[in-house]
Amino acid sequence: MDAETEQMIEKTVRGILEKSNMDEMTEFKIRKQASEVLDLDLSKPPYKALVKRVVQSFLEEQNQKEQQQREAEEDENPKLGDAQDQEYDDNGDLVICRLSSKRKVTLQEFRGKSLVSIREFYSKDGKELPTTKGISLTEEQWAVFKKNVPAIENAISKMESRI
Repeated sequence: MDAETEQMIEKTVRGILEKSNMDEMTEFKIRKQASEVLDLDLSKPPYKALVKRVVQSFLEEQNQKEQQQREAEEDENPKLGDAQDQEYDDNGDLVICRLSSKRKVTLQEFRGKSLVSIREFYSKDGKELPTTKGISLTEEQWAVFKKNVPAIENAISKMESRI
């Protein structure tokens, strides 16, 4: 296979990978989409091997980027230390962060389940008390939310670019 064809295949496969949901995409689907775009049968062994190398390289790069992001986030937000360093609210819930003077993110136990709560608070008699304005997420709901944060950020960027 000539260098020009190899570059064209690599560029097409990378383009597909960048736009794809990696939880649903398979190497076969990528190869099939690239075959349609390029009007070239990529199921032949040399093409198939090239697509496989491009996919593996892309996945390794993504893993490295994610690792670097995690390390940068850990540097910016060091993990919670000893109990003395942790802040608890008047209900005994762990305060993860304060979003504003009236809003905070807490971790609490309710009926044996851990909940992440994002809620508004008000002051009464020197105590901060929760309002009904907010949401409490189970660990499963939090995982789904966290997984979709990039999609939310992407949608916000698109909305901002239209303004």
